Formats: sequence, structure tokens, C-alpha cells
Amino acid sequence: MNMDPWSALRLQIEWGADEALDPLPHDRTRPPPRAEPVAPPPPRVAPEAQPLVPQVQPVPVRRAQEIAAAASTIAELRAALAAFDGCALAATATNLVFADGNPESGLMLVGEGPGEEEDRTGLPFVGRSGQFLDQMLASIGLDRTGFLITNLIPWRPPGNRNPTDAEVTVCLPFLLRHIALVRPRRLVLLGALAARGVLGGSAGITRLRGRWHNATIPGLDAPIPALPMLHPAYLLRNPGAKREAWADLRLLRRSLDADLTDL
Repeated sequence: MNMDPWSALRLQIEWGADEALDPLPHDRTRPPPRAEPVAPPPPRVAPEAQPLVPQVQPVPVRRAQEIAAAASTIAELRAALAAFDGCALAATATNLVFADGNPESGLMLVGEGPGEEEDRTGLPFVGRSGQFLDQMLASIGLDRTGFLITNLIPWRPPGNRNPTDAEVTVCLPFLLRHIALVRPRRLVLLGALAARGVLGGSAGITRLRGRWHNATIPGLDAPIPALPMLHPAYLLRNPGAKREAWADLRLLRRSLDADLTDL
């Protein structure tokens, strides 16, 4: 049936075809054009390997290294750390948490960072995990007259969050200088952050614990034996791991007893 153009247009409108899809009409009676052959893509060439470029330390880290290296005593280091403005954590913390215990003992414990109680008192490991650590060490005959304890991060991160990589990097020179000034015979590294900060690398604490490692400290001629251990806060959350912690404590006790037999 032939239909005049106006009737055809009215029918299309009734069917809902009220707009064109293309600007010009198509001639449906013509055969489709032949497809042009598509050339294969050129072979992919792997980029040439570029030499590694030494990373330039950010300005706050260089300042931290210079300031820490200039301290010749523990008192000078503490004063320099208290005056350091290169870490934003100092602006949100209540107190600087520097160290506690006996720096002449030959044993230095390094934790990760202060919590709420530590921030309030200015002393490391006095909260719940610190009290549990005291109990752990008492089981092998140690108290705070027998060791020095400090943290990788001397200021509490807001809300007890984990410190960022930048915060760890800028605080690390002060910890390393602290170790160099104290010159302990042994280090105990509590938790993954402390272990990675002092030993380097990216291995987790469960792979590092259970044996002694050599910690190379700037300013010291010889490495220091370092024993990574599970953090007491982790043990409170995971009581099943206390067996591994007890094994590490026995390893520490045997090492300390070896000094006594050498006297």
C-alpha cells in the first residue's frame, strides 16, 4: 500500500519515532561499502631499563639527620627532639615521650609509638600494653632498672592511628642517634615498625622474630645484636601468640645469662 509522505510522517510520530538518529537519510538500496583491510599493530617494544636514581631525602628528613647527629649527649638529643618542628605529630600530642629506665644497663627496648596514657604522662609503655610488658619481663627477672625503653615515634599519633611512612622516616634519625649515644649491648625491637625501622627491609615481625639479627647503627663501629619480638599490644589482642613471645623471652634471658658466665 502506497502512503503519501505526510501520512507516513504522522504514522512515525504515532509510533514514537519523533527524532532523527542521523543528520542525513540513508540510502538502504545501496550495497554496504567494502571494509578496508586493517594493518596489524606494530610489534610492542619493551622500554629500555633506566638506571635507578638515588632518592633525594625531603628537607625535614635532612634537617632531622643533621640535628640528631649534632647531639653529643642524651640530654642534648632530648632537647633537640623537643624543639624539632619537622613532624606534625608534635603539634597534636600532649607530651614528648622520650625514654624511661636505665641507659647504663646494656639492654635497650624499642617500641613503636606512644598511646593515650604515654601521651598524658610523657613516659613510654605505661598503659595497658606497657603493664603487660612489665609482667612479661618480670617473668625473666627484669624490671626498668635493668633496661632502657623508648619508641620509634616519640609523639602519639591522633586517635592512636598508625604513623605514616613520612612520620616514621622523619623520626628515625633521632632513634638511631639515641641508640648510638646509649651504645647498648643488645636491642629488643617490639613490633614490626620498630623492627623495620632499625633493621631495614620489609619483612613482617612473624618472619623476623625468633632469632637475633645484626643492627647496623650510624656512628657505631660494630653492629648490635637485635631481637625482634611481638608487640605486647598484639599479644593482648591475640593471646594465642604468647607461646612465641615466651620463646623469645627465653632467648633473651639466655643471651643475658651468657654475659654473666663470661664475668
